[in-house]
Amino acid sequence: MTTLQLAILAIVQGITEFLPVSSSGHLRLVPHLTGWPDQGLNIDIAVHLGSLGAVLIYFWRDMLAMMIGLVAILTGRGGRAALLVGYLAIATLPIVVVGALLLLYGYDGGALAGLRRIELVGWTMLGFGLVLLAADRLGMTIRRIEHMRAGSAVFIGLAQVLALVPGTSRAGITITAARMLGFERSEAARFSILMGVPAIIASATPSAVGIYRSGQSALGVEAVVAALLAFAAALVAIAVMMRWLERASFTPFVVYRVLLGGAILVWSYW
Repeated sequence: MTTLQLAILAIVQGITEFLPVSSSGHLRLVPHLTGWPDQGLNIDIAVHLGSLGAVLIYFWRDMLAMMIGLVAILTGRGGRAALLVGYLAIATLPIVVVGALLLLYGYDGGALAGLRRIELVGWTMLGFGLVLLAADRLGMTIRRIEHMRAGSAVFIGLAQVLALVPGTSRAGITITAARMLGFERSEAARFSILMGVPAIIASATPSAVGIYRSGQSALGVEAVVAALLAFAAALVAIAVMMRWLERASFTPFVVYRVLLGGAILVWSYW
């Protein structure tokens, strides 16, 4: 890959990973617009680790609380931090179960190939953008993460399964579900981003193990550059979004999704 290709892919991944605009949809769109080849597993893992690093830095207090909560659970104690860990685990369980079932029944990337069509990305980008708008406009803003309950975590977790369809957006659909339940905008985004930590680890681990077993696990210069670029882009994107949501709505993200989805559909069917 050229330096320009590497930079664009890493920055696109970093910016879109935690915004409600679909990183998978954007990464599907880039090759269609440019004709570039697939970046490969090494780069995929690198940009996901870079994005994960941004979360660990920006939400370091939550990360510390989760570590404390995990220790509390393992030692048979409770507390608010333990509840946070428990609710994140509950919210992550549905997509883990679905992923395991796909692997159990021989999913190899081709079984759901139809879901990767660019026109479907356009429809999901547009449709779920409008669903986010409705949830954001109609949902109340009275609940914080401290008010999370097991039922709410299950509902958000089930919504996350829809993100297996490119263009849906893992962040977008989980934020939509949280807004439907009345969580404040910044709190909905915060819980969604924290849910991204186990999601990224779960998605990257099998690929990393496969690379390790193949004997090609050396981290090259390209992978390091990609990870750093994705880290910087994700950190800026998270900071800007969280600051924006303190005083405004998700409308700009919806407008972007609608315009991009519409453009993809026109391009696909014209």
